[in-house]
Amino acid sequence: MLDVTVIEDPEAAAVSLDPIRARLLAELAAAPASAAMLAGRVGLPRQKVNYHLKALERHGLVELAGERRKGNVTERLMRATAASYVISPLALASVQPDPDRFRDQLSARWLLALGARLVRDVGTLITGATKAHKRLATYALDGEVRFASAADRAAFVQELTAGVSALIRKYDAPDTEGGRDHRIVVAVHPTVKDQPSTTVEDQPSTTVEDQQTPAIDPAPNQQEP
Repeated sequence: MLDVTVIEDPEAAAVSLDPIRARLLAELAAAPASAAMLAGRVGLPRQKVNYHLKALERHGLVELAGERRKGNVTERLMRATAASYVISPLALASVQPDPDRFRDQLSARWLLALGARLVRDVGTLITGATKAHKRLATYALDGEVRFASAADRAAFVQELTAGVSALIRKYDAPDTEGGRDHRIVVAVHPTVKDQPSTTVEDQPSTTVEDQQTPAIDPAPNQQEP
């Protein structure tokens, strides 16, 4: 089972978003189970569960983990193909975000468009690498910082931009034969606290200043891998 997989097919995305099928995926990500076992957990007849499992299997979201004999019946034990799933913007190709349509480093929506492109591109790269039976060279840096003030945050962004831009100028070799382009995206945004029981109305208000934490794409001329 993969840790995470990207759903690119629109029909597979629609199947995964069905509430019952999403529940079945969650159950099968935890452990393999048969339709009979799942029926009791989700409160549906076994035949109905089988119908949903076949739809999930048809789109590669679940797979056969094994079989077991129970009386005169052979049960198929199914499992999820991944522990979690991400839907790629390719599933909505005609309306997927395009960060090149506008560039505003202080726009949260531009940051969202960059994130969507990241999901799309890395998903495509994973698919290609898997088919070619090759490893995909990637790197990610994740961390948190508490700024004492908006001025400190602005100063941090300026230093970060200068530092990353200097590294790009140092290592960028656009005319090197056999080199490969890489995209660099650095994002800074307020941390979202994990509050599953909190409603939208309970969330603290957000100021305009808070919404203007920039997303930095310091390599606008780099081509997609």
